[in-house]
Amino acid sequence: MKKIIFLLFLLYCMASSGQKLQHIDPPFWWSDMPVSSMQLMLHGKNIGVLTPELNYEGITIDEIQRLENPNYLVLNLLLSKATKPGIFEIQLKAGKKTKIKFDYEIKERTSDTNRNLGFNSSDVIYLLMPDRFANGNPANDTVEGMLESADRSNPNGRHGGDLKGVSDRLDYIKELGMTAVWLTPTFENDMKPEYGAYHGYAATDLYKMDRRFGTNDEFRSFVQKCHDNGIKVIMDMIHNHVGDQHWWLKDQPTKDWFHDIEQYGTTNFRGEVQSDPHASQYDLDKLQKGWFVRELADLDQRNPILATYLIQNSLWWIEYSGVDGIRMDTYVYPYKDYLSRWVTEVMASYPTFNIVGEAWVERVSHESYWQADDAGQDDGYNSKLPTVTDFQIMFALDRALKDDFGWKNGLSELYYVVSQDRLYSNPNQNVIFIDNHDIERFYTKMDEDADLFKMGYAYLMTTRGIPQVYYGTELMLANAPVNGDGRKRADMIGGWLEDERSVFTKEGRTPKEQDAFEFVKRITNWRKTANAIHDGKMTHFIPEDNTYIYFRHTDKEAVMVIMNRNDDAKTIQRDRLAEILDFYKTGVNVLDGNIIDVKNDFEVGPKQTAIFDLQK
Repeated sequence: MKKIIFLLFLLYCMASSGQKLQHIDPPFWWSDMPVSSMQLMLHGKNIGVLTPELNYEGITIDEIQRLENPNYLVLNLLLSKATKPGIFEIQLKAGKKTKIKFDYEIKERTSDTNRNLGFNSSDVIYLLMPDRFANGNPANDTVEGMLESADRSNPNGRHGGDLKGVSDRLDYIKELGMTAVWLTPTFENDMKPEYGAYHGYAATDLYKMDRRFGTNDEFRSFVQKCHDNGIKVIMDMIHNHVGDQHWWLKDQPTKDWFHDIEQYGTTNFRGEVQSDPHASQYDLDKLQKGWFVRELADLDQRNPILATYLIQNSLWWIEYSGVDGIRMDTYVYPYKDYLSRWVTEVMASYPTFNIVGEAWVERVSHESYWQADDAGQDDGYNSKLPTVTDFQIMFALDRALKDDFGWKNGLSELYYVVSQDRLYSNPNQNVIFIDNHDIERFYTKMDEDADLFKMGYAYLMTTRGIPQVYYGTELMLANAPVNGDGRKRADMIGGWLEDERSVFTKEGRTPKEQDAFEFVKRITNWRKTANAIHDGKMTHFIPEDNTYIYFRHTDKEAVMVIMNRNDDAKTIQRDRLAEILDFYKTGVNVLDGNIIDVKNDFEVGPKQTAIFDLQK
């Protein structure tokens, strides 16, 4: 009786207040999708007591889910092969009376095959933050109704860069030899100014581009333009959390939609706990259920409606935009069974796609745990994840170039890390990098030593894996002299009309910047056609005398790489390398074209990573 009275009360409230839908997610869908079901989330005042009806050939309502919050109604729809593109009406009724009606569209899938291409070891990924790269449309710097406007005087606030700014400078990215771009998240981040959500990791609507970056249509056009220029696009996503200004926080769908920050506090940031066979439940709860920071509400993916919402959102963006890959932020924080389900469903729908998970952990064994392995880990877990971020290469390279050489130190660090590649199911699929938006810039880490910078970049381009280059690296950009994360995320000079010069042109670059630009451009473009680097085996030799030598080779070609960290030139004893060099006569230096005779001992200059194309 109490339930009936409550329902009658809700119906009275609806009749007196006038109803409308505030959110319809997803906003549309497609016919002939790889999946035959679709979850439609409706949000509006007291709609949960209404009964949905639709009449469209091929589509049926399989299940109606009413949440504990009466402002939500979730429809599970089945789409048969008979479903055609078109627009149909969905009615929400109280008894026989229609309270709300709205049109819903089923679109036709594109026949374009130049999309959802994936990425692999033949690619070089250019990572950029749209807000800090270039401002192509100053008119969207301030958007009426949004909480933060652009202010370049604040190093940790929004600066006004946008999708058009990146789109207008694709020629620059292409000239460098980059074959893919990874943009930090471009979802709506309508957060309070004091948080500084220019980075994009505090989504407030997962189906909308942030209008200060551009519109959904502009993002799709950007992806198409990238494809037209032979550049792939990797979309950054976050399923661990959303911003505390997300509309879910203002009207929470269920009590278990988010973890309780009052109970779990903030996370311990120890991703290693997920693979630790001795982990305490306390530590696991802190990792999985603690909030990243107080402004980032931690999602509970065990809620089946939320889990389906997130997975479906990924499928929607892949289909809508044509992106070629996803980089999933904070990959080691959510429930790992959810993550393997998400990867499985995405890859089943788009087999040529690729996904890289951010696994920021401290050891190779912790990193390798997250890469797909059909044999399963010791605990039986198989992440299904094709690609992981290889933080171990970055950690080792920093120490290799900065520390004194020894049995375990200096260049030996690289040997020890790579020699553990047996722990990965496919180390050549690892995304490798020397810095990113969360790390001190590489040039700064190298104490602004140009020789060490070049040694590190050459290593990045020649070791196994998929290289990722952070914007500005090609200019030897150093940390800015400011506090906060903004020090690692400076604006690209010339991306704003008021800038006095432009690093996007040769004339606007300083001699130091031009030298770095030409170095990066030459090696990166050479790598585009270096099949031995893309797919070749790696044979390396134990570092000696502050040098480290490795080969990348196939049956048809080979590349020799020699890292000499000494301050003077070194003579290389070729007999030690005979198992590879006996098949070749000469080596052509990739950087300067000089030719060496590899049938005899040869010399490599100081503080350099020398790269030689071997010739028979």
